[in-house]
Amino acid sequence: MSDHDWPVVESATEYETGWYAGGYDRVEQPDGSLKDYYWAALPPAVVVAAVDDGDVVFVDQYRPTIREQCLELVAGIVEERAGDPGDGEVAPSPDRESYVAAGRRELREETGYEADDVHFVEEFWTSTGVLRHRRGIVFAEGLTEVGRDLDDNEFLSVERVPVEDALAVARAPPANDATIEGLLLARADGYL
Repeated sequence: MSDHDWPVVESATEYETGWYAGGYDRVEQPDGSLKDYYWAALPPAVVVAAVDDGDVVFVDQYRPTIREQCLELVAGIVEERAGDPGDGEVAPSPDRESYVAAGRRELREETGYEADDVHFVEEFWTSTGVLRHRRGIVFAEGLTEVGRDLDDNEFLSVERVPVEDALAVARAPPANDATIEGLLLARADGYL
């Protein structure tokens, strides 16, 4: 089956919102049968594991989708831009800012901290059974408070958690995949 190229015989976008698009690909399977594989396509996102004075910086916000208050790492969309991402760092595509640039921006906007150093950790696809969505993890340190610049739909507070307690806090319900991934990958790379 590894030599089967899974040809797409039809692709349809059934709906588009301001946030994502959804549809299906009709695919020829290895046995010759056809199957519709449904997907939702979202813009790429960045997650920021930021540490200051031995604390991980979290944001506490209500998530209407799951109807829960969540303590999470800073995260947000990697914004579109024309041409080269500009900083030589990994970008999800040539028309988007890099994960490092997006992480710096999101950290400043949501927490009011400017980072001296932001390090790229990892890029990966998420929920590959249904989503077309890339996520990048970055680590930030050397934080200076400069003031927040929240979007009009962001109602959140900044919380600090000691590094040694951060993973346990992230695993407490309602646990968030991006926060757990960000902490584990930053720890695996020696940042935490």
